[in-house]
Amino acid sequence: MTWWQCEPRRLARDKADVGEWFPGLQWVNEGAGGWVGRLPRWPFDRPEPAGLRVLVGEEGLEAALVYGHAYPMVAPLIYPWDPGPGIAQRTDHKWHVNGNGSLCLLQDDATWNGRGSVLDLLLKAAGWRVEYALMKAGVIEAMTLHGIVDDAQSDHLIAVAAEAMEDSGDQQAKRELGGAS
Repeated sequence: MTWWQCEPRRLARDKADVGEWFPGLQWVNEGAGGWVGRLPRWPFDRPEPAGLRVLVGEEGLEAALVYGHAYPMVAPLIYPWDPGPGIAQRTDHKWHVNGNGSLCLLQDDATWNGRGSVLDLLLKAAGWRVEYALMKAGVIEAMTLHGIVDDAQSDHLIAVAAEAMEDSGDQQAKRELGGAS
């Protein structure tokens, strides 16, 4: 027996919420179920920061949200596919990735009480994508404790990272052209 047979209203709520907020995700009816696809690049309630397209590209995180049979009492897991963290990121807590490759989106098990929405986790995963790019660009040394979903304090760093990437790209282009400007 799957969780949605016991909690059909919860399944209907999740399907309606995800369909509205994350139309790039598709329901998967295998095992305990889940969602796969791409999250929006910037699904937050504030303007997209300058340079975000340079930093992360045109698309958001490709991922899978995987329910367990104990959902909604146990939070689902989100596995990032593109970009996918390597083994080094799975062994260093500053990346917010668990050893199994799923994202560490909750500070502790008590943070999820079974009444929360998967939307909160998906928003955090979208924010993780941006912070992952900031880490890879060397602009931050560790991901933020609460994420960037509701906190704009790191938004200006996106432009800083994008400018550095464009500058390094310009320098690379000049080297490829033999130093000609």
